Amino acid sequence: MMQMLAAGGIDLLADLERAPNADNPRGYFEFAPVKRLRDEASWFPEAVGRAVKVVYALLKSLPDDVPARIVFMQRDLAEVVASQRAMLARSGNPTEVLPAERMIEIFQAQVDEMLAWVSQQPRLQLLEVAHAEAIRDPASVAGAVDAFLGGGLDVGAMAAVPDPALYHQRASASADQGSETPVRS
Repeated sequence: MMQMLAAGGIDLLADLERAPNADNPRGYFEFAPVKRLRDEASWFPEAVGRAVKVVYALLKSLPDDVPARIVFMQRDLAEVVASQRAMLARSGNPTEVLPAERMIEIFQAQVDEMLAWVSQQPRLQLLEVAHAEAIRDPASVAGAVDAFLGGGLDVGAMAAVPDPALYHQRASASADQGSETPVRS
């Protein structure tokens, strides 16, 4: 999504400190001070009018006096867990901290709590975007994001960004999963 926003003409607040790698060959588009948002937000004025990547667990730490529009990427939680485990394995870290089913439950509870909180914040506007839909129908997603952000973005350039070849961890229906579980992350 950060790449789509940049292609559309939105300035990003990103330091590119975390280099592209096998897990994310186009880069991470992160801004390191965001990790400390719970304790310190003096950088936040730099974000006004720009796109900045914030993980859902930190949204409650956004400054209370600043309105924000949140484009919230939903991803199948099984994909999130599989992706995290693959990254951990490649870096030589332990991958089985908790069973995948338990991690999914924890993530879903956190996301549900955050969504309920956001819905109670009049200063925040939220657009949920399904990750799989952004890959499958990027033109539709680009149009929805453009409308949510007030129009004027280069929707064609945004739609050209997603690359299905980079969609490594795909959900698959199974007897115990049934179908894709929407993830909001």
